[in-house]
Amino acid sequence: MQIKDRPEENGTFVKLYNLTCKDKAAQSLLNKLIRSNLVNTTNQVEVLQRIQTLRFNSVKSFEELRLKPQLLQGVYGMGFNRPSKIQETALPMMLAEPPQNLIAQSQSGTGKTAAFVLAMLSHVDPNNKYPQCLCVSPTYELALQTGKVIEQMGKHYPEVKLVYAIRGNKSGMKLQEQIVIGTPGTMLDWCTKFKFIDPKKIKVFVLDEADVMIATQGHQDQSIRIQRMLPKNCQMLLFSATFEESVWNFAQRIVPDPNIIKLKREEETLDTIKQYYVLCNCKEEKFQALCNIYGAITIAQAMIFCHTRKTAGWLAGELSREGHQVALLSGEMQVEQRAAVIERFRDGKEKVLVTTNVCARGIDVEQVSVVINFDLPVDKDGNPDNETYLHRIGRTGRFGKRGLAINMVDSKMSMNILNRIQEHFNKKIEKLNTDDLDEIEKIAS
Repeated sequence: MQIKDRPEENGTFVKLYNLTCKDKAAQSLLNKLIRSNLVNTTNQVEVLQRIQTLRFNSVKSFEELRLKPQLLQGVYGMGFNRPSKIQETALPMMLAEPPQNLIAQSQSGTGKTAAFVLAMLSHVDPNNKYPQCLCVSPTYELALQTGKVIEQMGKHYPEVKLVYAIRGNKSGMKLQEQIVIGTPGTMLDWCTKFKFIDPKKIKVFVLDEADVMIATQGHQDQSIRIQRMLPKNCQMLLFSATFEESVWNFAQRIVPDPNIIKLKREEETLDTIKQYYVLCNCKEEKFQALCNIYGAITIAQAMIFCHTRKTAGWLAGELSREGHQVALLSGEMQVEQRAAVIERFRDGKEKVLVTTNVCARGIDVEQVSVVINFDLPVDKDGNPDNETYLHRIGRTGRFGKRGLAINMVDSKMSMNILNRIQEHFNKKIEKLNTDDLDEIEKIAS
């Protein structure tokens, strides 16, 4: 795999447009950066719709797919020993003849990028020196992440070349690279205004991160315009982490006659988690309660959630002064900085991660034994955010272990929030007196 004109990040590329997209795109990029390997999941793949005349058997090994030897070498070189759950089901569909269209829902870390990259590399004819596969991503950074997977998987397939469709990356000439990856606006310009790409020669069209894509002004229309130029026999593959109605409507406009597969989400449960609350009057008392808990029980690693950046910064400073190894995740950090902080925490270099809610989605760290809600999660109207509560404390009862969640309550309002959370989940949250060391020691047993 050879790369032409890898773009550097520069001022000509408008990276993130509106706030919703920025959050979603940043979260998606963060998930890619912090995944060193695939998520270990026992979740089942659901096939929701299948073209009735064809039957696809899932595969248990890459050999069953009859891949080109140089691609099989690339797959094993990336550390894939056997297909992931999503790959078992999706790859036979994607590599079938005639090509099958696919809509797939799966979260980060399930191996879906490797799956569609393998499909693109398999369908390319290296003897034809023109674009045959297009892959659109919502942002420059996400396109680069996909490009890295193409480079790794195509390492032993040097005849196939890749180019990035981003602004300022081409002079006026037809492309000779077989795979083009980029953002929808530039990809559309390359097909229409500049005519670098002949859309009628495209065999595979991949639309990745569809849920992020539709949050961005203009991307939805641009993607649909690209799709309409493609030949009827072009394979359409669309991937999304979530499938709310807006994503579903978009997917159906992009992908005709699709096979639809979905990786069932892991059920988060509170069954393995002991929950407590501590009554305090102010943030200083909350901090003292925290110190008492740390003084009484052994905590492998803890995540502490705060409502604001200001509180998170203050708390991280106080804990550092007490001699704790503290990592701080904050909203103003660049995605790469956040990823570095999470890696250090995951490697055990810091034992405490203080974070606001927005930064902490998608972090799975096996050693987290305690989650502390320094502030209870509320939505923009001040009501309990039950889903966030579940996601937060669900991080401690993972991987079959028992977890511990401690909630700090500092007002009548936060006590009301706690009571409503209790009612919602129908799980009692016990009171904990952090001035009684014996009582704290009991919760760890």
